[in-house]
Amino acid sequence: MHAVADGADPIFNAFREQFAPWEQKAKFTVDFYHVNEHLSVAADSIAPAKKQQWLHHQHGLLLGNKFGKVLETLETHLEPLEQEETPVCGVYQYIHKRKDNLDYAGARADGLPIGSGEIESGHRHVIQHRLKIAGAWWTLQNTEVMLQLRTTRANNDWSQYWTELAKN
Repeated sequence: MHAVADGADPIFNAFREQFAPWEQKAKFTVDFYHVNEHLSVAADSIAPAKKQQWLHHQHGLLLGNKFGKVLETLETHLEPLEQEETPVCGVYQYIHKRKDNLDYAGARADGLPIGSGEIESGHRHVIQHRLKIAGAWWTLQNTEVMLQLRTTRANNDWSQYWTELAKN
């Protein structure tokens, strides 16, 4: 199991709850693009004149699983505790808290995604296309069944589904 999502605590905690029995086989990776959004906020403070260059360098480090170097860079720019706005400190804490879930090199080597955009946009095509028909309404039970069928079809398992159903 390979899950990719932003590092929000509720999402991470839900993943842990659902996949605790398969902890050795279930891996959570923080969406690379969400990490980039956080780094972009820090770049405004650290390297405003060379933001894109700074971000490009940080991306290379993250993709090589060198998040420790990213943290070192951020650490040298941490704001004083008494400062009201602390964007660099916020990014530092975000990455530090999630450092065990930043194996981008491993995911890429295994041909796995490091971003959740494909999945996030997939709901428009798999779910909303069918369920948001004008005038339609659904019970929770029917919605779940419809979603299972739509997912089966989207995964190109339609023929296998009907073959298995006919056997039973």
